[in-house]
Amino acid sequence: MVSDGWEKIRMGVSSCLLGNEVRFDGGHKHDRYITSTLGLYFDFVPVCPEVECGLPIPREAMRLVGDPEKPRLVTNKTGIDHTEKMQEWAKKRVEQLALEGLCGFIFKSKSPSSGMERVKVYDANSIPRNVGVGLFARVFQDHFPLLPVEEEGRLHDMVLRENFIESVFVYKRWRQTLQQGTPARLVQFHTQHKLLLMAHSEQIYRQLGKLVGEAGTLDPVEAFEAYQQGLMEAMKIKPTYKSHVNVLMHMMGFFKKLLTADEKKELLEVIEKYRHHHLPLIVPVTLINHYARKYQESYLLEQYYLHPHPTELRLRNHA
Repeated sequence: MVSDGWEKIRMGVSSCLLGNEVRFDGGHKHDRYITSTLGLYFDFVPVCPEVECGLPIPREAMRLVGDPEKPRLVTNKTGIDHTEKMQEWAKKRVEQLALEGLCGFIFKSKSPSSGMERVKVYDANSIPRNVGVGLFARVFQDHFPLLPVEEEGRLHDMVLRENFIESVFVYKRWRQTLQQGTPARLVQFHTQHKLLLMAHSEQIYRQLGKLVGEAGTLDPVEAFEAYQQGLMEAMKIKPTYKSHVNVLMHMMGFFKKLLTADEKKELLEVIEKYRHHHLPLIVPVTLINHYARKYQESYLLEQYYLHPHPTELRLRNHA
């Protein structure tokens, strides 16, 4: 069951990752983390470029050839070129997906249609280089440049996994803010995400703070567009141990007149252990959450940094 307060998020995904038998050989690439864990929080919109553009199951395998920036999509043995068919379909499909309210997309890695990076591109001598982007993935990312995207293989990296899922939840909250579209709502969103932004990029955090401070004098549409650009740019920057420690110490400052000597010592010790990679981030965050509730520190209680995504996903449990 989804945790209280978490509404399911619309998420695009390569269809084969859900266990659908749509691959060239009639098989699938079922990813149980996606379906069993993320499926509790995401409402998936499956996409299979090859099948949806009219190719059969099974079918001849395909690959990218030629210029990595403008590769051709051709079948391995017969050399049939499906580039135009795929591109025309992709352009129409992204227009349809724009109506789905997606907050992210999980692509199938290495796919000549859906791989988002390091896809094999074969030169004139049939020598491959891992320098390409799948045809559909390229069209999708060009159409939705700010949408969080990731590949299923990269989700095995805990840092990349956390950053992607955190970005998806931020984007979902941002879409809700856009629906109201008032300067006051923008101020509220920024206030609640200050520490989270600080962990990703202190420079962009300050730039967005300045933008929000001037929002009342700016054209609302331009202000929201500029904020969204900066917000998602910041979310692409992965936090470091150093940036997290900076935020943790900043939060500790809110308790300087409240904590007992033993509580201060304990919190500092926990933060230091995290700094040296001896504890996962969830430990100091849980302790600060405890103190925020104990001492009713209202500013911290509203910070999404302390609860950016469901605890059950265990995204901050890695050291």
